[in-house]
Amino acid sequence: MTDWLAQLRDVLKEERQTMVVTVAATRGSVPREPGTRMIVGARALRGTIGGGHLEFDAIRIARDALDASESGGNWLVRFPLAAKLGQCCGGVATLLFQRVSAAAHWPAQLVRQRDAGATVALAVGVGTPSPAVAIVTADANPAEAGLPTNVQDATRKLLAAGGAGSVLVSEGDVAWYVERVVASDFNVVVFGNGHVGRALVQVLATLPCTITWIDQREHDFPTPVPINTNIVATDTPEDEVVDAPPGTWFLVMTHSHALDFELTARILARRDFAYFGLIGSVSKRAQFEKKLAARGTSADAMKRITCPIGAGAIRSKEPGAIAIAVAAELLQLRERGVTLLNTGKVDCTATSR
Repeated sequence: MTDWLAQLRDVLKEERQTMVVTVAATRGSVPREPGTRMIVGARALRGTIGGGHLEFDAIRIARDALDASESGGNWLVRFPLAAKLGQCCGGVATLLFQRVSAAAHWPAQLVRQRDAGATVALAVGVGTPSPAVAIVTADANPAEAGLPTNVQDATRKLLAAGGAGSVLVSEGDVAWYVERVVASDFNVVVFGNGHVGRALVQVLATLPCTITWIDQREHDFPTPVPINTNIVATDTPEDEVVDAPPGTWFLVMTHSHALDFELTARILARRDFAYFGLIGSVSKRAQFEKKLAARGTSADAMKRITCPIGAGAIRSKEPGAIAIAVAAELLQLRERGVTLLNTGKVDCTATSR
């Protein structure tokens, strides 16, 4: 999912308080899944819970609450997605409205825990005494956070389950929304700040991924950059390959064929990447494979090069079209479940072209 904590931080730089609107529970057909969030300020708006009348009403409720008071607790609203809302999904979405001020410490604490690799859950209470936010790590006792027994049990199960997940625990007039918060495992490294690189980063900025954007030309990066993007300006881009985490999705599209080749050699030397896409034609791939073979690179390793890149049905060479095709290719592979194996290899038949 999109990094809502980064979006929250971004809004609270400009506004004293905001509302975090979370899809806390669903039943039947709904636009978005539990855990989806939207940050609503008096002026700012980040994220989406699915659009339509559901989102319109949620924004109105959130802004009315911000206008009415600078204090107040959290609350739940149940939205049947039928004729009344003008949506034909037919399901039910329960939204959590949570007021957060710029003085709140828990968002920064949660980011630190998550980014440090801790197994951590966020519990948000409704109808509970203030403060109604608790952060619980796997090595802590949920009882020490003051959570009710049934919420403690739900928190332990979430922390033990692995991956992202959430649950809404209700009892009378009191409810707790509990979510396991995990760092994004969709790490994309883009080498190159040319027309295609810029277009691609703009497309990837709308997806739940973390982008590292690398180029030698320090002053050529556009401003501002998306909040999920980290800029690395360096004279030795090839040295950045080793710093990428296991499971990285690499995309090479620099201004230099010589640099593209060195990056290719460095990336293939790793056995733990999820995907490697190289911009260029079939003939460019053939030239690179000949030079790689002369360096001793195995044929199996070279099968893991995706070149040309992009969803095959899109043939336009417009930078925007290439960017959309490449993003579509990455999403298709993730949907198919391309994952790292214990050996450090991936299913290269799914990534080669």
